[in-house]
Amino acid sequence: MMKSVVGAIAAILATTSVVSAQPYQPAPPPPPVAAPEEVVVNQATGWYLRGDLGYAFTNLRGASYFQGSNANYVDFDKASLDDNFTLGGGIGYQVNNYLRTDLTLDYLFNTNLNGSTSGYCGSCGPGGTSVPAFSRDTATLSAVSLMANAYVDLGTFGAFTPYVGAGIGGTHVKWGNLHDTNCSNADPSSCDGEDVHNGKGSWRFTYALMAGTSVDLTCNLKADVGYRYRHIDGGNMFGYALAGGPGYDKGISVNEFRVGARYLFGGCPAAYIPPADIPVYK
Repeated sequence: MMKSVVGAIAAILATTSVVSAQPYQPAPPPPPVAAPEEVVVNQATGWYLRGDLGYAFTNLRGASYFQGSNANYVDFDKASLDDNFTLGGGIGYQVNNYLRTDLTLDYLFNTNLNGSTSGYCGSCGPGGTSVPAFSRDTATLSAVSLMANAYVDLGTFGAFTPYVGAGIGGTHVKWGNLHDTNCSNADPSSCDGEDVHNGKGSWRFTYALMAGTSVDLTCNLKADVGYRYRHIDGGNMFGYALAGGPGYDKGISVNEFRVGARYLFGGCPAAYIPPADIPVYK
């Protein structure tokens, strides 16, 4: 019995010596976890070209003329302009992702004036007598605006970048000849001959306010949908003819809805991707 116990103890000691003689093997380190790649997109800066097509709701803020018989200025009873299309273009610079400026030239196509005044017709009454009368006044107007503008982009939401802006500059307003026909109040079919007043043209101070959104079509091509208000100062309208004239308009308001496009030169803005950190083990 004693021999069996001694043998068992000897076997345990031998096994322990063998295990203790094996070299120490540390546990392998966990696999490295790569840091997420950081992407920094450079700001889209550079020169751009733009083109716009719009529809303008024009409002003539009044008109007056020198009425020779009264020796003073008299307002038109009615003076309204039809609506028409606009076409424009320009060149600009994208300063950063939030600010851009441009210089634009826009043309308002010929727009019809329909007006009326009150007075007397010297030969519209019975037997060619003078009677109270009204006039039918027609003319055309066209305008070219040269504007310096600045815009603030309010942030990009998906493909959409809303903006607000303002502009200042001048507009050359060109009035066509005014055609004036006087007719009897009592008998509108009894009219005198047509008078023609030479139309006038002049440069007027203009300011503009804009709002809209641009839509990314590609990284350097954007569609633009917006609204613009233009305030055009008053000025010369037509010259003297017979006993009437000259005439002046009191200014024009233009409410314009536009669609267009902007092309940014220099290709797409580059994106810098730094290399991932390489882990070092000691």
